[in-house]
Amino acid sequence: MTLKVRPIGDKVLVEPIEEKEEKGKKGGIIIPDTAKEKPQEGKVVALGTGKRDDDGKLVPFTVKVGDRVLISKYGGTEIKIDGKDHLIMREEDILGIIK
Repeated sequence: MTLKVRPIGDKVLVEPIEEKEEKGKKGGIIIPDTAKEKPQEGKVVALGTGKRDDDGKLVPFTVKVGDRVLISKYGGTEIKIDGKDHLIMREEDILGIIK
């Protein structure tokens, strides 16, 4: 995948991971895509240039490309890259790394 967007600063590019739909669920209510909650898991696709501390030293990222992360429900800015949804968010908006 050739990225056309490179985050800057302490920003991280995350590709949301959609939850799997349960097939064969009896008596369930069909919820349209527009009413479903946003995914709260994602995969880190790219990292920015990094954040600097008060002394001007580069602070290393806690996450790395390929990490599965837990993201805040309404965090980040939604963008589309090659027809796929992505989020650009600050690293501090990432709640945790899923192991």
